[in-house]
Amino acid sequence: MGKDVIVACDFASREATLNFLDQFTGRKPFVKIGMELFYAEGPSIVREIKARGHKIFLDLKLHDIPNTVKKAMSVLSNLDVDLCNLHAGGTVRMMEAALEGLTREDGTRPLLIAVTQLTSTDQESMENDLLIHEPIDKVVMHYAANAKKAGLDGVVCSPLEAGKVHDICGKEFLTVTPGVRFADGDVGDQKRVMTPAEAKKIGSDYIVVGRPITAAEDPVAAYERCIAEFCD
Repeated sequence: MGKDVIVACDFASREATLNFLDQFTGRKPFVKIGMELFYAEGPSIVREIKARGHKIFLDLKLHDIPNTVKKAMSVLSNLDVDLCNLHAGGTVRMMEAALEGLTREDGTRPLLIAVTQLTSTDQESMENDLLIHEPIDKVVMHYAANAKKAGLDGVVCSPLEAGKVHDICGKEFLTVTPGVRFADGDVGDQKRVMTPAEAKKIGSDYIVVGRPITAAEDPVAAYERCIAEFCD
């Protein structure tokens, strides 16, 4: 899979989501379905969007004991999504179990990536709340290396970390990066942001873009602008 723009469909209902996607009569965007939409509408919304011809990143960030995650991934694999994720903090064994559950009888499976540290976690909260006293950059790279060791396909990371992840884990190890905004856009609540062109230059494989597209006056034009800046 080459570089692509993933549109974060962070809507609370099926109706709002499909109304948004109805605007895309040409190119079908790769879409992210997160907890809010999945918990509101269940697996049926995944099947419906997939049937419309979209690739799907199911962003549920599983984190539990290995056997529970293995069974959950087996269920998610049947939804025929293209990409899903879990927390790298669940240990190498949990990630290995997830891959086992995700792999179908014919050997095929969706891509699986790991969240290293959430973007809401900073050095202070990591030390005070999690009792992890290593530098956050070192922790992120260690978790990425663990994901590679477990056989995963990549990680979710900041655009600022994508190049270093590739240096440590190899060019084929995928970097999926949120925190992307247009140069002339509102950065919202994101503290560390890059433009699509900058994310491309630094080595991101996929960018996840939400409000700059979903809240745009012309979402299709905003999406095509992202594609032009990042993929072309």
